Amino acid sequence: MMDGHFQTEISYLIWRAKYRYEENGTVEPDVTASWRRVARALARVESGDWAAWEERFYAILEGFRFLPGGRILAGAGTGRQVTLFNCFVMGRIEDSMDGIFDALKEGALTMQQGGGVGYDFSTLRPRGTRAHKAGTTASGPVSFMRIWDSMCATVLSTGARRGAMMATLRCDHPDVETFIAAKADPHELRHFNLSVQVSDGFMEALERDEEWALVFPLDRLGQGGSAEVVERDWPGSDGPVPCRVFKRLPARELWERITRASYDYAEPGVFFVDRANALNNLWYRERISATNPCGEIPLQPYGACDLGSINLVRFVTDPFGADAALDWEGLRETVRVAVRLMDNVIDASHYPLAAQAGQAQGTRRIGLGLTGLGDALIMLGLHYGTGEARAMAAEVMRTICHTAYRTSIQLAREKGPFPFFQREQYLAGGFIAALPEELRQDIAAHGIRNSHLTAIAPTGTISLLANNVSSGLEPVFDYGYSRALLERDGLMTRHEVEDYAYRLWRTLRGDAPLPESFVQATALDPDAHLDMQAALQPFVDNAISKTINIPEGYPLEAFARIYEKAYARGLKGCTTFRPNPITGAILQPGVLAGPGAPCCGPEREPD
Repeated sequence: MMDGHFQTEISYLIWRAKYRYEENGTVEPDVTASWRRVARALARVESGDWAAWEERFYAILEGFRFLPGGRILAGAGTGRQVTLFNCFVMGRIEDSMDGIFDALKEGALTMQQGGGVGYDFSTLRPRGTRAHKAGTTASGPVSFMRIWDSMCATVLSTGARRGAMMATLRCDHPDVETFIAAKADPHELRHFNLSVQVSDGFMEALERDEEWALVFPLDRLGQGGSAEVVERDWPGSDGPVPCRVFKRLPARELWERITRASYDYAEPGVFFVDRANALNNLWYRERISATNPCGEIPLQPYGACDLGSINLVRFVTDPFGADAALDWEGLRETVRVAVRLMDNVIDASHYPLAAQAGQAQGTRRIGLGLTGLGDALIMLGLHYGTGEARAMAAEVMRTICHTAYRTSIQLAREKGPFPFFQREQYLAGGFIAALPEELRQDIAAHGIRNSHLTAIAPTGTISLLANNVSSGLEPVFDYGYSRALLERDGLMTRHEVEDYAYRLWRTLRGDAPLPESFVQATALDPDAHLDMQAALQPFVDNAISKTINIPEGYPLEAFARIYEKAYARGLKGCTTFRPNPITGAILQPGVLAGPGAPCCGPEREPD
């Protein structure tokens, strides 16, 4: 029986299938029991007055004002040996059979406890090179990715939650062309998201229409000879190392391969790796080359994603009215409590690996973001594609960011700064340098509890749980569509879904015509998606997961320019989706579907 907190059947079913605690005869009767369980478990981390913190934590969870990452909602307070972190970037893969299968084992253990995983496969020797010790021929990174893909499927078959994996590869790795083409086969690497690490050097070569060298470190090849050699930074090295040039090709040709693949089958995405490192608050001790599966958290080896999102629709007053506004003080207060809750997750969680615990506890990195932006803008009377909407969204994210930093500074005064904090180096970081001076002065005086504080995740499942608010910073996908749900018994069921703002409009205004603020994702020009992501990026110290919806008939040449615009606008990554024969459509748009209407494929987003 659905309880009063759910407006739609699918929201109730998602809670029942994914987040309700049921074990040993104990069954949570409604979602308030889930909120209470989480609030109590995370308040117990406090050294004093934990009962008061339990009430404050419960208050932001109630009514879906704050949506913690799915692993927190599912696992906190259950007593199970599970991680409360949605995702991890795994350790560097050593280029040996022992190293490869040790990394595979670590990934399996992490996924078994509920964590998605990200890897940089650039450390593996290119296909066709000889292993100088064993005398064998390397099969290349993509061949080993297939083993990971099978592992993921096997772990999931044991009843673990659906997992997601991210694989990245450098744009100068000799096997990058194979990597780019890997998912042209609709059966290949289905448990992976793929992203090419695109460097500043590559983008400069592209702009100058120069050739680009595909290379690999000489010392890892065990080969000498008279091959052309250049120096490049490489994972696992402290600085540039001599690399053998395997091939030269026009940078434009490689770029066209990337964009054509994305156009034809939605992958790979691009990860602007040098920008992510330049703006990393921990630039002085980390070299990042991978992200979590959805891309919103670039992480060092063994880093973890501690995620949560402010549900903006809960802060709109007088929706659709002449006095529609945002409750700014309510937003700030929710951020203040959410930061403390998420900081406590780090101490309450189990960790599949000791190295993951060391990184999470050393950095105390969290990723607080927003969801329901598309719906909130509609309720405020703002069309997603306008400058007014972007200005509002930027002010919301600025408020979240600066409030989170103030809270983390106060937490450092109370509980101490994160262990890896080094005052002068931290203050010299590019993102920190752009903070208001009063925040910088307070960091200098008191330190800060969390190395990073903001990220915008896709939030697909938890936003649907919260009565189908629009996901993350995305516009509304459609007012009505059909969606699949994986039930606890492993069966896939289909459900008709209504958008939150659309349903509210019909409740308040009946059949009155929709105002101009109502806009669907597919009706927006791709530039409108980019512009919104760019408007929020200055206030996000991790990264943003954003899908730019592309019409099926969009010209390929214009499509390729989207990625170049993303780089020019200061983004850390870019992902597009155009309906295509390989992947189909993420969701099936249109009027609420009747019997026999097609539905979306199984969602693999790790929340």
